[in-house]
Amino acid sequence: MRPPPWLGSGTPGRDLTLAGASLAGGLVLYGLGMQPQIVPHPDVPPALFLVPLLAVCGAVGLRRVAPRTSLAVGTGALVVDTALGNSLGTVVVYTQVLYDACVYGPPRLWRWLLGITVTLSVIGAVAGVLGFGQWRGAAVGVPVVLAGLLPVLTGISVRQYRDQAAAERTRAEQTARLVELDRRQAVGAERARMARELHDVVANHLSAVAIHATAVLSVPGLGRGQVESALRVIRESSVQGLAEMRQMIELLRDPDGGEHPVVGATPEAVTARLAEADGLIERIRAAGLAVRFRTDGTPGPLPVAVDLAAYRIVQESLTNALKHGTGEAELTIAYRPAEVVLTVENPVRPDGSGLPGAGAGLIGMRERAALLAGRFTAGPQDGRWQVRAALPTGEGG
Repeated sequence: MRPPPWLGSGTPGRDLTLAGASLAGGLVLYGLGMQPQIVPHPDVPPALFLVPLLAVCGAVGLRRVAPRTSLAVGTGALVVDTALGNSLGTVVVYTQVLYDACVYGPPRLWRWLLGITVTLSVIGAVAGVLGFGQWRGAAVGVPVVLAGLLPVLTGISVRQYRDQAAAERTRAEQTARLVELDRRQAVGAERARMARELHDVVANHLSAVAIHATAVLSVPGLGRGQVESALRVIRESSVQGLAEMRQMIELLRDPDGGEHPVVGATPEAVTARLAEADGLIERIRAAGLAVRFRTDGTPGPLPVAVDLAAYRIVQESLTNALKHGTGEAELTIAYRPAEVVLTVENPVRPDGSGLPGAGAGLIGMRERAALLAGRFTAGPQDGRWQVRAALPTGEGG
């Protein structure tokens, strides 16, 4: 059964209940005639021993709210009780006062009590040996050890365990906050990666669709052949976009139970490779962009992540040239010992016309290069717009 709320841990009700129980126990000892134990003055009325008993029990009630005051009141009660002749109840309750002072008081207090009780125990033992003239006289220090040193040592041990538990709780809370922060960062990174992939899969193909649909609608008097050519490009771009979207959705569903990341985890899951740039260029040319393609160096196998990133950067750069350029672009893929360098240049329209964009493509390309510890620049260069990305391949030292 759970105690009522007013008796919960750390409540004043519990402290007052403990003080009342201590007083009840002392009164039982008094009623049984077990106090005083030592009576140096036979003429002292036994009822006087109730005064220090009440005081030391009151000190128990102050153990949490005022540990120094509790210790001072309890010690004063013990001194008065000792002057009267010592009663068992007051001594027993005072051990609780010492214990509480070590547990709830400041660190300096328990260190001070430890030194005092050890000193009193040694003095008692030495005085007993000197007084009785034999080693059995050391037993004089035993009551000091039982009533003073032992409660202090017990309180110190409990305090250390509580401090350690509090430190562990704080460490656990900090760990939980770090885990939550890592989780949020991982979610944010995953959202950014998904947004980047969605943009590359959808926006590039939709741009070609929009350009040709705009041409069909805005140019009057197009022949049937021109309309069919535009519709054919629209259809091919739509089909290609749907195919790549379907592939991405399958990867997001992850039928293998999470054995690989969302995007391009295994070679089998990646169909977009830099080696397929020829097909991409053909589709871009069919969409209306005259692309001059040049390869520098000897093509070789690339890491999966580099292969996919390079293809997407080329795709996005050519799409931007189609949307914002004058109808022509130059693509250079340079295979070097330790990196592959992609360069796309195109003239820009002086009037700034073209399809609207939010700049997500440049952000995505820059993020792809940064994730691979590569370099990326994009901007005007000698009157032309230049995109340049250098992606390390991890080869050649």
